[in-house]
Amino acid sequence: MKYSFLKNRSIKSFLDFFSRVSISAIFISDIPGKIFGFEKTVDYISSKGIPEPISSILLVGAVICLILGSGFFIFGENQKIGSVFLLLFLIPTTIIFHVFPFHQRAVFMNLALIGGLIISAIREPK
Repeated sequence: MKYSFLKNRSIKSFLDFFSRVSISAIFISDIPGKIFGFEKTVDYISSKGIPEPISSILLVGAVICLILGSGFFIFGENQKIGSVFLLLFLIPTTIIFHVFPFHQRAVFMNLALIGGLIISAIREPK
C-alpha cells in the first residue's frame, strides 16, 4: 500500500501538530515586533493612509488576532477558530500592505497561507 505509514495514528497526529506549528510560526514571529515596536508599527500603518488613532486600534486587534489565532490553531480542538482569527489578520494585511503597491512575492506567499487557513477552517474532521 502506498503511504501506508500515514495510517499510523500517532504519525498522523504528529504531522498534523507539526504542520499547524509550521504554519503558525510566521504569525508568532511577528508578535514581539508588533508589541515592542508598537509606535513604529502604528507609524507604518498610518503611512498607508489610515489615521493614527485607528492605526493604534487596528494594531491592537492585529496582535489579539495573532495571539489567539496562533494559540487556537496550534493547540486544541478549536483549530477552525484559530484559522478564522489568522484570516482576519492576514486578508486585510495582504490587501493594505502588499497589493497596493503590488509586492508579488509577499502577495503569493500570503495567498498560500490564506489557502491553507481556509482549508483548515472548512475541512471536516475525519
